Formats: sequence, structure tokens, C-alpha cells
Amino acid sequence: MKLNLPLLAALAVTFVGSTGLTQAQETPVSETKPVKIVMETNKGSIEIELDAAKAPGSVANFVKYVKKGHYDGLIFHRVIPEFMIQGGGFSADMKQKETEAPIQNEAKNGLKNVRGSLAMARTPNPHSASSQFFINLKDNSFLDYPGQDGWGYCVFGKVTKGMEVVDQIAAVPTTVKAGMRDVPAEPVTIISAKVSE
Repeated sequence: MKLNLPLLAALAVTFVGSTGLTQAQETPVSETKPVKIVMETNKGSIEIELDAAKAPGSVANFVKYVKKGHYDGLIFHRVIPEFMIQGGGFSADMKQKETEAPIQNEAKNGLKNVRGSLAMARTPNPHSASSQFFINLKDNSFLDYPGQDGWGYCVFGKVTKGMEVVDQIAAVPTTVKAGMRDVPAEPVTIISAKVSE
């Protein structure tokens, strides 16, 4: 399957400014056991298991954002049925939240963009992922390493409970807001995201 420009745009992260776009960095992790995240949304609860063994940098990065409350109050700002739902970057008024430096792409880890998998969103720069993520609504093998750009999109976890909530989000009506397509007409909000101890 060829990745056309609208789909590529659907996964792109729009950064505020240009600082750090070309300087990817790896985030060290101290343990490799699976990490569980509970994401409460205004549509219901989504439970996620992160694979710290296969995607240590991506998991450490995501957990860092979770622990500092970055996702709380943000929205799923891009919803494309039969493809994916994306969040982690914008508030309901379409203001982009500032992020830390982007991370190294770990797509060559053997994890696949299958239904229910959690992956890092990025720009066409392979090493530009920061806080934005997406959940695959179906098997999207064309996003797997090496993809069409030699890198693909890094999967670092999977939904273990609440796919019915993900599907409910995927079914909401969308519109154009702030020049962006596929934005839910009524905000789909991440109320909170927490590490489940």
C-alpha cells in the first residue's frame, strides 16, 4: 500500500519553532518490564501496556510526559476512520503544547502497526517524534519499518483494554479546525493519563 500525502500528514507532528528538529536524542531507561498506562477520556477509559524492552527510549519518553501531566486536558486532534486516532499535542482550542527535544526513532524493533498498537507520530523527519502518538484502528503494515522512507513509525505499546472506546472515538464526526483536517467536531479530551502502579 502506498502512503499518500494525506495519510503522511495525518501522522505528522507540527512543531512550534524549529529548535531540536534535527537533533534526536535517546532517553535512557532503568528497567525493561512492561509499563501500564491508564488514559481516561471523555469517551471512556483506555488501558495501555508499553513495551519497555523493545522500545526503551520511546517508552521512557512517553512515561516522562505522562508523569508531568502533559497529556491531561489535551485532545485527540486527528481522527481518520479505518486508519488511526492521534493525540498528545493540542488543546481543545487547537493550541499546540510545547514539548521537549525529539527522540530517536526505534521503529526497527520488531513491533508492528497492527490494530490496537500505540505508535509515535512524527514529521517526515524520522527522528522528530516528541509527545504525539497514535493508536492504529486496523493493521497498517505500510507504517512498519522500513516504511517508505527507510524508517517507518515506531510502535511502543498496545491497548489492552478499552478498544471499544478507541472505536467510539474513531466514529465521531470530524471537521476542519485551525487549518487542520479530521479534527473531531466536538472535542475528544484526554482527562488524565497515569502510570498504573
